[in-house]
Amino acid sequence: MSAPVVEPAAEVPASDPAPATGSDAPPAPVAPTPSVPPSMTSGGEGPGPAQPFHSASLYVGDLALDVNEGLLFEVFNAVGPVSSIRVCRDAVTRRSLGYAYINYHQVADAERALDTMNFTMIKSRPCRIMWSQRDPSMRRSGVGNIFVKNLHESIDNKMLYDTFSLFGNILSCKVVCDRDSGKSKGYGYVHYETAEAANAAIEKLDGMLIDGQEVQVGHFMRRNERPGQSDWTNCFVKNIPYEWDDAKLKEVFEKYGDIASATITMGYRKSFAKKASKKKDEKKKAKEGDEDKKDETAEGETKDDAAAEKTEEKAEETPEETKDAAEETEEAAEEAVEEKEEEEEKADEKVEKKT
Repeated sequence: MSAPVVEPAAEVPASDPAPATGSDAPPAPVAPTPSVPPSMTSGGEGPGPAQPFHSASLYVGDLALDVNEGLLFEVFNAVGPVSSIRVCRDAVTRRSLGYAYINYHQVADAERALDTMNFTMIKSRPCRIMWSQRDPSMRRSGVGNIFVKNLHESIDNKMLYDTFSLFGNILSCKVVCDRDSGKSKGYGYVHYETAEAANAAIEKLDGMLIDGQEVQVGHFMRRNERPGQSDWTNCFVKNIPYEWDDAKLKEVFEKYGDIASATITMGYRKSFAKKASKKKDEKKKAKEGDEDKKDETAEGETKDDAAAEKTEEKAEETPEETKDAAEETEEAAEEAVEEKEEEEEKADEKVEKKT
């Protein structure tokens, strides 16, 4: 991107003629003193509504997350010599927050960058440039800040800026968009340098058609400053019968006053949710019990298999071992028979002796 050609200021030649003397001599020129922002002076009370904004620092927002200082230096140094650039990042993850600050050596270069580079495409996204307001009192005062609503979805930051810049110098301008989809939410903010410019914009544009849609323009008011915020008009009703609908709810409560809206949100009661969670826990426990039973059955089958293996091992013993065991059993039986016969013979001998 080529920088616009700017003619340098006229310089005083080195060989100036000798100054005139006498009463007709003009007064000696006084070198102009650089203007200093009120916020930079010690003991200042902050900028007033009619004070011009002097700064060489710019805020650049709506940046892509992969934009770094090097890329911004290449883009903005084409306008004028850049003093420093800082991309604001998360303290923990070091991920870009989507905005940066650019400091120029000269205020004229910063003004030229604001006029020529605003809404320039950087990484396929239009950047949003405004003056860096280091004094927070200027932002919090709300002077010159207006709120625009009922905007057409096709209105972007540039179109809003071009429309409202006709009434004065704009410090910041933004259309609020959805974070996920990127579509406009239908409202935005314009911060003028002076309150007079804001009043003129409200007087001329409130109720006018912008892109075929009537817009509403007014002074920006914080949420706690808006009228009617302390009047709580919403009611929460629970334990509503399941057969009720929105019409029934409105019919029951409208006898106490006018109702703006009445809606029933369908869902499960807490008791049902607890029962459902209990049933879920019981099913989980039953499933775990079945798994334990399966493990026990598997262990029993393992034991039975071990016993069967032992039996098979006994059955697989050699025939000689089986024969020896049978012979030992027969010998023990024969000894028992012989002992019994000896006892019977002794008993017969005793009987014969008595007779």
